[in-house]
Amino acid sequence: MAAALFTGAAVYNNVAGQPARLALDDRALLVQWMQAYERGFALQVSLAGTGGLLGLLAFGHSGWDWRWLGGAVLLLANWPWTLLGIMPTNHRLKVMAPDDAGPESRRLILAWGRLHAVRSALGMAATLAFLWAAMG
Repeated sequence: MAAALFTGAAVYNNVAGQPARLALDDRALLVQWMQAYERGFALQVSLAGTGGLLGLLAFGHSGWDWRWLGGAVLLLANWPWTLLGIMPTNHRLKVMAPDDAGPESRRLILAWGRLHAVRSALGMAATLAFLWAAMG
């Protein structure tokens, strides 16, 4: 369930949140990204951690069915991906003042959306692995 919730939140951001924010002017775009980032970060960290931990527990209780482990690893892979792949962009955006928004902040938010899509893909793959394992 946590993997599906994580995936839903991640995919929502890619198919609805990001396109809607990109329709804003540069200043509003940066402000909205900053607000959404702060709210979304805690949600996705906790869902990835909870889903990964539950997947590991299911792996141990299932007689070592590797599909549970695979789903857990895929979901937990969001943490290193976020730290190594996305955080450099996040840090650059977070230090920008809204009054300094312009082509560079827009370019970074576009790049952030592409990087975030990897999180959506990892969540989908984890959810599918967990469903496969649950079906026996």
